[in-house]
Amino acid sequence: MKLAPSLLSANFAHISAEIAAVVGAGADYLHLDVMDGRFVPNITWGPKIIGDLRALTDLPFDAHLMIVEPERYVESFVAAGANIVTFHLEATPHAQRLLAHLRGLGVKAGIAIDPQTPVGALVDIVEDCDLILIMSVNPGFGGQRFLERSLVKIGEARALVAQRNPQCEIEVDGGINAATLPLVAAAGADVAVMGSAVFDGIDPAEKLRSLRALVAK
Repeated sequence: MKLAPSLLSANFAHISAEIAAVVGAGADYLHLDVMDGRFVPNITWGPKIIGDLRALTDLPFDAHLMIVEPERYVESFVAAGANIVTFHLEATPHAQRLLAHLRGLGVKAGIAIDPQTPVGALVDIVEDCDLILIMSVNPGFGGQRFLERSLVKIGEARALVAQRNPQCEIEVDGGINAATLPLVAAAGADVAVMGSAVFDGIDPAEKLRSLRALVAK
């Protein structure tokens, strides 16, 4: 299972050291939450910051766009250095077109669904996805409680990709910690995004190693 620390929970006063710590501890992706204050009630960063962070590591950047009209901005995030670009199904009326466009730009194309959106909504576009992101909290803020229903959705997504697109990864984001990570892994997820579970404390490297050990069990 791949682990993707979410930099939204990192200390940006020491961001270089925080990135080096989790990279050294074996992170697979770095998850970058992009919020516009419209699709979700929070504002984070844009392509400029991602471009600056790109100089700190070669690890794949997993850019999660929680923004309206993502089709207007994806090229900027690709140019900034994102390797995976994930947008929300709820944020655009032409998801298939945008997935194809992202692949044409040479990056992996991801689609995210909110807690109230059924996995069945992806049936007609699953072949166009490199990654499906199941939100296990309502997007916008870190530190929320994991929604247990997400485990069922992970299983549904696993069945869908097994039948229609076995190369597609299933990622889960929200409320993942030492208690919920084994549940997410057992349900069939390929990638776990974790913010406070990694960065709340003095040693994010040790936190990530302990979470990796849980998955290994």
